Parts: sequence; structure tokens; C-alpha cells
Amino acid sequence: MTDQHEQLSTLQEIRNIMDRSSRFNSLSGLSGILAGISGLAGAGVVAWYLASHNLVYRDLYSAVPVAGVGEFVTVSAMVVLILAISSVVYLSYLKAQKTKQSVSHSQGQRMVSNLFIPLGVGGLFCLVLIYHGILYLVAPAMLIFYGLSLINASKYTFLEIRYLGICETVLGLVACFFIEYGLLAWALGFGILNIVFGALIYSRYEKV
Repeated sequence: MTDQHEQLSTLQEIRNIMDRSSRFNSLSGLSGILAGISGLAGAGVVAWYLASHNLVYRDLYSAVPVAGVGEFVTVSAMVVLILAISSVVYLSYLKAQKTKQSVSHSQGQRMVSNLFIPLGVGGLFCLVLIYHGILYLVAPAMLIFYGLSLINASKYTFLEIRYLGICETVLGLVACFFIEYGLLAWALGFGILNIVFGALIYSRYEKV
């Protein structure tokens, strides 16, 4: 019986080692929370800007776009993206240092490449939409490509990232049909969902 327990223990240890080597586990849940806060802050700034100019979100999609508004929304989205990426990189680096997992881990590199390839394509696609004046699909497209990026990268990190990606993609598709709620969808997707899943990852894998 003792030998059997030892064999099972050895197999479990081997399985744990293989799991650690096949996934990048230094992704920080706190970075997801901060990214979500950045998303909510960005949505709040845009809402404030529109209100201060006596506009509503639907005015962004009028036949004659209001001068300056599209540019402000684009810059706000870029700032949110930069803050979110910075928090993910920095906090994940700190976690990697703590857990002694190299940030140049092969699975970490694969996760990053699988994340940023569809994300980069999505960014270019959104610029194409802006160029052709199809502004009403920009917010849904951002959510869809963000979700697909997470699904693509989830093979190399926590399973929760896959579920987050699915939620983001579904939300983006729904927002395609209800374009007047684009800003709300942005707040839900880049704000609330990131916070919820970031807190879930933190509570499961980081909280002592």
C-alpha cells in the first residue's frame, strides 16, 4: 500500500512539473484588475467629454461626425490600452521574479505572440473602420478581437483567460446589433469583465 501511495505521489509530482512547464503561470491577476479599472476610467472620461459637449454616444455615429469627438475617443482608447498593457507586463514581471519563473519562458513568449498577433490585426482593422467612417463598429470590433486574442493566448496560461475571451467575444457580437450601447459594452468588457476575472485569478493562484 505504501509503495502504491509513493507511486501516485510521484506521478502527481511529474504531472505538476509538466503543467508548470507547459503554461506561463506568472500572469498577474492584479494586472487584470488594474486593466479593468483603466477601462472603466476610460469609459468615464469619454462619457464626461460627451456630456460636457451636450452629446450622447449615438452622435458618434451620425452621418456628419462631430469634429474632434472621434479623435478624443480614439486617443482615450489608446491611453487605456497602454496603461493596461503596462500593468500586465510590470506586475507579471514582479510575479515571475517572486515565483522564479523566467519572463523569457518559452510558453510565456508563445502566450505573448498568440495574444498580440490577433490583437494587432484587430487594431489595424479598427483603423480601417475609422478611415472609412464606419465608427459604429469600432467598439464591437475591439471587443471581438480582444476576446479572440485572449482565447488564442489561453493555451499557454490560465484556463480562466479562455473564458474571459469567450465572454468578450460574445459581448462584442451582441454590441454589433445594439450599437447605441457601444460605450456601455466597452465599460462591461474592458472594465467589469477584466476586474472580475482578474480577481478570480488572483484569488485562485496568488492569494496566500
